[in-house]
Amino acid sequence: MPLNNLSSFTQTFVVRKGENFSSVAIRLEEAKLIKSGLAFKILVLSKGLSTKIQAGSFSLNPKLSVEEIAYTLTRGTSDIWLTFPEGWRREEIAQRLEANLDNFVATEFLSLTKNKEGELFPDTYLIPKQASATAVLTFFEDNFSLKFNESLEKRAQRLGFTKKEVLILASLAEREARHDQDRAIIADILIKRYENSWPLQIDATIQYVLGEEGDWWPQIAKKDLNINSAYNTYRNKTLPPTPICNPGLASIEAVLYPQETDFWFYLSDKNGEMHYARTNEEHNANIKKYLVD
Repeated sequence: MPLNNLSSFTQTFVVRKGENFSSVAIRLEEAKLIKSGLAFKILVLSKGLSTKIQAGSFSLNPKLSVEEIAYTLTRGTSDIWLTFPEGWRREEIAQRLEANLDNFVATEFLSLTKNKEGELFPDTYLIPKQASATAVLTFFEDNFSLKFNESLEKRAQRLGFTKKEVLILASLAEREARHDQDRAIIADILIKRYENSWPLQIDATIQYVLGEEGDWWPQIAKKDLNINSAYNTYRNKTLPPTPICNPGLASIEAVLYPQETDFWFYLSDKNGEMHYARTNEEHNANIKKYLVD
């Protein structure tokens, strides 16, 4: 029996990723879409639907019977789950969106996010397949506001950093650190170099300039270290003008809570392992030991 045969109100009901059908039953009842969560559970089990309910958003109405609602939740959703890894730049995000959403225009998204590099928070999002570039940007903005919360903003202020500086440094740490245990150490080195007007000497900032469709993070040659760009952290002693990618929470927190060490230098060997040094002499020795064939 439907909960309300007279209702014309349709609401969006979201089944969360990984949510079990018992939880779905409880929330359907709380949303006043069904009379009894227990009745829903019994029906789902009797029909063998317990593993067929899909994650996503569904348009439901109290006029639907319990059985109709149960089958609706198994027949596909108008949404799609999309994951955007830490360390991607705007263009990579736009490409994934355009490849998976209907009628999505990557160029429109890139125009809207021109000043948003660093704020497109890496995560898994449930996005309507018909979502516009503006709607997708709202999802990213809302999530970023939740993750870079008031507590982190106050921590940044105590350290004397603007939010933009934190995001720039976090984006550098994101591209440089291969392992979680390295983030806070690398962040400490980058902060010390920045505060002491040392060149940061980060290859990824040059990759950001040279990247193009098909290869957004290209291998760089020695000659590339001399390119005339505000992003060239070999020639300039300042931070690049913007973040170079979109960092995850771990990299943001590494900047706000760096691990203090005596190190001023680091390099990544051919296996992705980090090696640190206190002096230029130690660093050069590491280069010979780990990078020179």
